[in-house]
Amino acid sequence: MCGRYTRYLPWSEIHRLYRLTAPTDVGRNDPPRYNIAPTDEVPFVTIADDASHKVRTGRWWLVPFWAKEMPKAAMFNARIESVDTAPAFRDAFKAKRCLVPADGYYEWTISPADGKKDPWFIFQPGHAPFSFAGLWAYNSNLDVTSCTIITQPSAAPVNQIHDRQPLMLDPAYYDAWLDSKTPAADLKEILSHVIDGKLQFYRVGREVNAAAINKQPNDYAGLVEPIRLL
Repeated sequence: MCGRYTRYLPWSEIHRLYRLTAPTDVGRNDPPRYNIAPTDEVPFVTIADDASHKVRTGRWWLVPFWAKEMPKAAMFNARIESVDTAPAFRDAFKAKRCLVPADGYYEWTISPADGKKDPWFIFQPGHAPFSFAGLWAYNSNLDVTSCTIITQPSAAPVNQIHDRQPLMLDPAYYDAWLDSKTPAADLKEILSHVIDGKLQFYRVGREVNAAAINKQPNDYAGLVEPIRLL
């Protein structure tokens, strides 16, 4: 699964991933985020009519276009095994696919010492930015734009700490994934092209476990600093 992620690199680094031409996107400079949690407003990328990339902003917790109320079930992740058949995701899978820019994410293991959750920060070499493959929707009943991140069974090295991981798509397949004209039959094959083989990770402090403290976002640079393991 993917329940927290980061996007703290300068926006100029995000430009390296996408063709951003709209003035609002070119001049964009979102503040760094070190602990993005489900239901937060996040940027995600779609494709425009001229084949350029377009940044949208929405709630990280998919609200299907047909929903009459906000979903109570966890909708921040979509499992690759059922993303094309599950009622909540199948329409977006066919027509509203997106990329979610990130530079790291967190996963947890259970400490044998006290039974509490120990967070690990997972990232690409050099902390390079990347994209999660995702889906998005606009619900006119509730006037909500939203997105979700696709997950898959974990591979080495992440399988050392968790059995699932978010799908980090190879940049060579960004356009094919975003293009609404891509045949649905080709999409699962596109999602087989990932960049997760060189991921690195280290333990970070348990402070990251809380998305908010005293109703304020728990979001600062120290959360991604490694801790010394005894």
